[in-house]
Amino acid sequence: MLLLQWCAKIYSTMKKVTRAIMTVAVLGFVVFLCVYVSTHNMGVFNPKGIIALAEMSLIVKTTLLMLIVVIPVFIMLGVFSWRYRAGNTKAKYTPDWHSNIVLEIIWWTIPIIIIVFIARMTWVSSHELDPFKPIISNVPPITVQVVALEWKWLFIYPEQNIATVNFLHFPVNTPINFEITADAPMNSFWIPQLAGQIYAMAGMDTALHVMAEESGEYMGVSANYSGYGFSGMKFTAKATSREEFDQWVQTVRQSPDALNSDEYEKLAKKSRNNNVVYYSSADEGLYGKIIMKYMAPAEILMPAMDM
Repeated sequence: MLLLQWCAKIYSTMKKVTRAIMTVAVLGFVVFLCVYVSTHNMGVFNPKGIIALAEMSLIVKTTLLMLIVVIPVFIMLGVFSWRYRAGNTKAKYTPDWHSNIVLEIIWWTIPIIIIVFIARMTWVSSHELDPFKPIISNVPPITVQVVALEWKWLFIYPEQNIATVNFLHFPVNTPINFEITADAPMNSFWIPQLAGQIYAMAGMDTALHVMAEESGEYMGVSANYSGYGFSGMKFTAKATSREEFDQWVQTVRQSPDALNSDEYEKLAKKSRNNNVVYYSSADEGLYGKIIMKYMAPAEILMPAMDM
């Protein structure tokens, strides 16, 4: 008899200790998450451009709306599990709720209202954040043509007649019109602090419009696995004043390298962990020819590529 009492006491103590450990673990995880978020650049949740700010706002709003359902469900899960546990003999067992009209109205109406709100937000934001929609500004935009290669990023500035590899420079508070394609397996162009990702596909021309509101260096990445060198397919996007941008353009124009057809063929070959490269000039129409090489017949293509 004493042995049974002793075992029951140990079992009760272990349950309390287990609950205490789980509580501490949950609180510890929450504290760790808060500290990590506050001390690290979370990209999407640290927007530096108008598009990224609008996208973060949309994420926060939809999450809060969904938590209206999620939080009560988890609270009820804990309450019901505790109240109707096997050891609680005082709890009244009343399972016949299937015909309760009030409860049916509650758990159907609230989700429907939330879905209607989210549907409206989705409709409005899908048009407002359309990547093909230009940003309205009094400042003239700058066009940058982006080509995803294996495993590097080529940036062509047609207006400045320069090109770079794995480095992107533009002035703050200036709309940037990206034209995006690929000369490699499908990829995804992404600067988390400025805008969402856009796929880069061979033979296709997609678009993205961004505008940085603060000076700084922002991480650019490939958001779509593309093979052996994927992990090193990163670039730096630097936003500065217009004067600094103009000075940088002049610096690039001093480069001894020019992006002609022969140089491009070398660049397009597979390579990993590529360094930044500047080209003082780029052949006119190179971006369009990269797209057309996947669309034109061979007898038309070959003369066209003799740039």
